[in-house]
Amino acid sequence: QVQLVESGGGLVQTGGSLRLSCAASGRTFSGYQMGWFRQAPGKEREFVASIRWIRDSTYYGVPVKGRFTISRDNAKNTVYLQMNSLKPEDTAVYYCAAGPSDRATYYRESYDYWGQGTQVTVSS
Repeated sequence: QVQLVESGGGLVQTGGSLRLSCAASGRTFSGYQMGWFRQAPGKEREFVASIRWIRDSTYYGVPVKGRFTISRDNAKNTVYLQMNSLKPEDTAVYYCAAGPSDRATYYRESYDYWGQGTQVTVSS
């Protein structure tokens, strides 16, 4: 059974940083892509970033490009999201997701497995 467990969320001031982690287990993830999505109250879940498990291809949503960095540690089966220069509009529940690499990376429908989410709150 695939499990994705996020951690690292919390409360931070504007301009601060956080690093989210997503520990994956339950299957071999080669051939998969790992993504981060976020959902703010009253809004749709939106794409944040993704990375291919084997190759180094990374992708970012426009609102976070240049501020967030996605990376992975294959040995630990863990994906990270380093978030710098945080803004109040980054406040949301952040979800880790996994899906086959041959699907479009930006769409939540491309991902089969989801974590439970971790809250990130940025105060002004």
